[in-house]
Amino acid sequence: MAKKKPRTPPPPRVQVPRRREDARPDPLARHRAALYWISGLGIVGLVAVVVVVAVAGGTPSAKKVTTSMAAAGCSFKTVQAYVPPGQGVHVNSLTKKFPWNTDPPSNGQHYPLWAVWGFYTQPVNPRMVVHNEEHGGVILWWGSKVPQSTVNALQAFYNEQPVGVFGTPYPKLGSKIAISAWTGDTSRYGQNGYYGQGHLAICPSWGPKVKQAFTAFRSVYRGHGPEGIPLSLDKPGMGPQS
Repeated sequence: MAKKKPRTPPPPRVQVPRRREDARPDPLARHRAALYWISGLGIVGLVAVVVVVAVAGGTPSAKKVTTSMAAAGCSFKTVQAYVPPGQGVHVNSLTKKFPWNTDPPSNGQHYPLWAVWGFYTQPVNPRMVVHNEEHGGVILWWGSKVPQSTVNALQAFYNEQPVGVFGTPYPKLGSKIAISAWTGDTSRYGQNGYYGQGHLAICPSWGPKVKQAFTAFRSVYRGHGPEGIPLSLDKPGMGPQS
């Protein structure tokens, strides 16, 4: 049985912003460089991620997700990631309403620090969760009216491959469930208005076909965040201060 995850992430007292909220490439570069130094992967890891992103963006993989979602009765879309011109990706607020172009969010502005990786039983602030997406996370969301049996099934899905996967309730979904990810070309990220793509599927319920569709989604998009963070830093329990 999987070890029980914390109910909620640490309160804002451990979420003190560590960078100014501008959108210039330099802060993003420093952020990536620090994390790669911690992981010991260096430039080689970044190059590998860029190559994998290029492969994962191939039409056959994308079509597989599209067809499997349709067969499962789920809606699925890919959108261009959006950050308002002249504004930063990282915004020091846990309450500000961001102009996200999907709901649940699959990309866009977010809090400077991400949530500790895990599967939660209480809602995690989506402003933090979007940062997990930026790091390559696949996010499992479910509404307040989703039965416990479905939550258990989602946790079992999470347990199959927890690295780079995150689970949180999202009350607005009601009886529906969703899965999302943010991908992009790390070499272009934050330049000339380019922020990659957001991917979101919403399903009415859980079942074998939905699991197949979620598995395809995870296979294609997990670990391909636009910031180029390696999956070795997306393990359960890891966070800004781990």
